[in-house]
Amino acid sequence: MGFYDYSVTTAKGEDFSMENYKGKVVLVVNTATECGFTPHYKDIEDMYEKFHDQGFEVLDIPCNQFAGQTPGTDEEIHEFCTLHYNTKFLQMKKSDVNGDNQLPLYKYLKEQKGFEGFGKGPAALAMGVMLKKIDKDYKNNPDIKWNFTKFVIDRNGEVVARFEPTEKMENVAACVEKLI
Repeated sequence: MGFYDYSVTTAKGEDFSMENYKGKVVLVVNTATECGFTPHYKDIEDMYEKFHDQGFEVLDIPCNQFAGQTPGTDEEIHEFCTLHYNTKFLQMKKSDVNGDNQLPLYKYLKEQKGFEGFGKGPAALAMGVMLKKIDKDYKNNPDIKWNFTKFVIDRNGEVVARFEPTEKMENVAACVEKLI
């Protein structure tokens, strides 16, 4: 199976097929409303506004698996994002990205691009220290480690990159821009 064979549920409870994104560049991201990385919404919305007319889409999947940082209903999450970040891209139903109840799409994404580390710098160091307490083997499995992990899908449905939340957003934008 490939990217276009999967679907997710919208915040309104409707089935949404990845086939809707055929021929487009897609950023898939698990989001949170009460996380230190929540300001990434601003950069993601900026990218969406800049590249949307050129065939760029954002697949926003709120997830509450990381320290309970996405409380509230799907409607409350949507209200928060539109009020604070003026988001215009689609938000999906709050879902799991790891474990027994993970979205099949996320199982696929992690198979395509596993965890390669948090990079360098204070945020990367802090994430490593925190995750060692949660999962001593975190470096050796493809699981999503935290909120705002991003996958970039090219116009052919290929998963071309995975960015951890510690990655600079300008690097994510540069990757997307190369594919536009």
